[in-house]
Amino acid sequence: MEVLKLEQKKIRVHPLLDGRDVEPDSGLMYLKKLEDKLEELRKAGIDAQVACGGGRMYMTMDRYEADWKMVERGWHAHVLGIVDKEDITDEYPGYFKSAIEAVECARKVFPKKLDQFNPPFVIVDDKNQPVGKIEDGDAVINFNFRGDRAIEISKAFTQEDFKAFDRIKFPKCRYAGLLEYDSEVHVPPMYLCDPPAIKHISSEYLVKSGIKCYAVAETHKYGHMTYFWNGNKSGYIDEKMELYEQIKSLPNDLTESHPEMKAVEVTDTLIKALETKKFQFYRVNLANPDMVGHTGNIESGVKAVKVCDSCLERIEKEVKKQKGILIVTADHGNCEKMLDSAGKPMTSHTTNPVNFFVRDYDYKGDYTFRTDIEHPGLANVTATYIELLGFIKPEMYKDSFLKW
Repeated sequence: MEVLKLEQKKIRVHPLLDGRDVEPDSGLMYLKKLEDKLEELRKAGIDAQVACGGGRMYMTMDRYEADWKMVERGWHAHVLGIVDKEDITDEYPGYFKSAIEAVECARKVFPKKLDQFNPPFVIVDDKNQPVGKIEDGDAVINFNFRGDRAIEISKAFTQEDFKAFDRIKFPKCRYAGLLEYDSEVHVPPMYLCDPPAIKHISSEYLVKSGIKCYAVAETHKYGHMTYFWNGNKSGYIDEKMELYEQIKSLPNDLTESHPEMKAVEVTDTLIKALETKKFQFYRVNLANPDMVGHTGNIESGVKAVKVCDSCLERIEKEVKKQKGILIVTADHGNCEKMLDSAGKPMTSHTTNPVNFFVRDYDYKGDYTFRTDIEHPGLANVTATYIELLGFIKPEMYKDSFLKW
């Protein structure tokens, strides 16, 4: 791996505002901290500025190829130094002297938008020229530590035969990710830290033990059921033993107005797969409680949960019909708390305990739930479903929730 060396005393920052695990209106606080640090660098003789930015749910950070238009918007701002015409209004010009000015303007013009949905902005100098277009010879570091929303923009910066959209200009820059975001296809080719070596993946264990596996989700969570599930690998473990199906999601910016998302279509597809009886292990993700929870819109959140509830009822009915076993859980809270103590929208994941349900429709009393696990959590889920499939828990896995 080539090591990047920062030789030039010129830094341009392209921040994307997040509202997932921080307060939804905290963008200005973080930008002010960033600007204070950049001012320190400037005093030390380093030309350091914010070049452009926007909301992470509207530009640059698409995932699972749900909406390449997001990446294209970001490319236009980062590389071409332009804001698309459809994102410019009389009140929101798109070009500003500072990032703080841009966010303050967006909040005034679009009061219902949270920071993470803000339109792009480009910072310009006194001659109204972009201060930080990415050019030939530049070094670019993507500081995202998680792969899902970093892969597409990384492909745009590193692939000669890129075809997802017309880049117009393809700067010959030295691009590195904080990590190698996809270890299966090696995106990006250059990175700062080795990705975690994830071993003993449950899918590997199951397919090698003769269990055929099925996964389905809409695009927004498809990678959670495939890429993340398989240890940051984008492909199949064994194509002969697995089938993955993806239901195309609506664009990110329609989540709030369409809280039903694609839950019904995902459920339809799952039930069809269940009816074939070709697989022994099925996994599905209903994206609504997470994705709609991030919008901070309570009315939409209620609709999202109701849709998921009706879908779960349909899934349960089919599993019961086949005398199968249904497991329902989540990796974090979200929709169950959408207002903070001050009554403002809360868009972050919560730290509330999540439920873990098992419905065994062929239960013969051969196991009960353990109550002696000191710190029960997601790490115990894998051994649980492995045991329910009739196998002995491998030594490297945390204990099962079951007592036999």
